[in-house]
Amino acid sequence: MYLSYISVCLIILKIYNNITKGKFNSSKRLDGQVIIVTGASKGIGKCTAVELAKRGAKVILAGVDPKDLNEAKKEIVEKSGNENIVAKHLDLASFKSVRKFAKDVLETENRLDVLVNNAGVNCIVNPKTEDGIPMGLQVNHYGHFLLTNLLIGLLKKSAPSRIIHISSSAHLLGKIDFDDLIGEKNTKWNFQYYFDSKLYNFVGSNEFSRRLEGTGVTSNSVHPGDARTELLVENINSILAFIANAFVGTFFKTAEQGAQTAIYLAVSDDVINVSGKYFADCKKSILTRPIVNNKEIGNRFFERCCDIVGLESEERLT
Repeated sequence: MYLSYISVCLIILKIYNNITKGKFNSSKRLDGQVIIVTGASKGIGKCTAVELAKRGAKVILAGVDPKDLNEAKKEIVEKSGNENIVAKHLDLASFKSVRKFAKDVLETENRLDVLVNNAGVNCIVNPKTEDGIPMGLQVNHYGHFLLTNLLIGLLKKSAPSRIIHISSSAHLLGKIDFDDLIGEKNTKWNFQYYFDSKLYNFVGSNEFSRRLEGTGVTSNSVHPGDARTELLVENINSILAFIANAFVGTFFKTAEQGAQTAIYLAVSDDVINVSGKYFADCKKSILTRPIVNNKEIGNRFFERCCDIVGLESEERLT
């Protein structure tokens, strides 16, 4: 009986993923634009970078592993024919590294047209970082939050420009506990940190949108869909990884399909003035929760995040 129930659920998942493969079809060029994609050495991030590079943009690949970055850079150049691809080290689990990366960008780039906050971890293994925060929360949210704030000035200078936060439908299971925003209580199951981080992405994106109103900089969040990427099998043993790969290979989207909505938001003229929205399959999604549009919670959360990442008063977006 249970096997039959599971089989039906899997078939429904397969059908759902087949009919929700939003595809962005456009020949628009991005020549002269500068775009940063975090977590660009694999998965959805690399697929996003490939498509943006094909359109002529200068793409900065941000990632933690130099070998993976260099291999991704070579592959992206080969696939796109675009030599203007730059690999830069960025460890989102270190606020020091985030500041170093942002400083380098500000010193070497005259513009920034799109920031794609894509990098993430699955939180199966969730040790504390050097900053004392569970890795899942810091990599998935706080590192990106700090990075975005540090690059706001360049984004404003380059307006119209865009910030894209890769969230997830997992935000529906997330919680914001103002007494435990950095896991100090140590009472959560590791996966809860993942759910929370995706809600943090969403609430943060909407507050960025409110604070950036009138600047020409937009901020939107994305559900990429159930895509088969390395994120799903990180930090699990080889046997489970084999089983997981077989499962997701059958029922999930490809990384290329999962990247379509981020590409749409980075490129399309249809969303040039759209901000504070949630997208899935290249269109606005209503599968959200009231908390993400609560201005009081958004403002309070944003200010607490500023404190957590160590932003000085003059660095804060008001």
